[in-house]
Amino acid sequence: MAAHTPLPHNLRRGLVAFSSSLFVDNKTWDSSTAHPYRPAHEVLASLPLQMMLYFNAYYFPVWCLAQGMMLQLKYHLLPQHYQFLLVTAFLILSLAEVSRLYLGYVGNLQEKVPELAGFLLLSFLIQLPLLLFLLTDSNIICLPLEMIMNSLLLAFLLAEIAAAFLALKTMTKQLAAQFYLGQFQGGDRGQPRQGGRRREAAEER
Repeated sequence: MAAHTPLPHNLRRGLVAFSSSLFVDNKTWDSSTAHPYRPAHEVLASLPLQMMLYFNAYYFPVWCLAQGMMLQLKYHLLPQHYQFLLVTAFLILSLAEVSRLYLGYVGNLQEKVPELAGFLLLSFLIQLPLLLFLLTDSNIICLPLEMIMNSLLLAFLLAEIAAAFLALKTMTKQLAAQFYLGQFQGGDRGQPRQGGRRREAAEER
């Protein structure tokens, strides 16, 4: 059974348009240049991406537990503004990671371009900057365990971004090829009917 997606219709259309503009670089599909076409039944889901999402989903609760423990240990040693920043970063990372993993799971397995594009945007715009902040800012008193846990999560994130980028590129080009092939076939179906009408008109004359 297909998983329900929380993305609104307008947001889905925007993500599809964003993906098409990013990956479909040749707009003249009806030119004489041949374009490779993959059959509609071919599986486009990325196995490496799905494996990384699977292991990331099990690693994420461990990361939350360790990050919460480290934050509690050093909380009283931090300035007040860094206390607020770290708590906020932890909450945003946790909530965004749940949404990100869900969108990646649905987008990859069900070959849905909007969900996979949303997965990439969450990874780039939220998770990557926050993780880099936690790893590089010297004022947050980064503990050794915290450094290891954040580095592993960053490794998962970078590998998933690369795999999702390739998967989204393949899916977008496949959808564009199917769309233009459908238009081409629709035009071919209309030609015999026009020829038949012309022959009937000639016979009547």
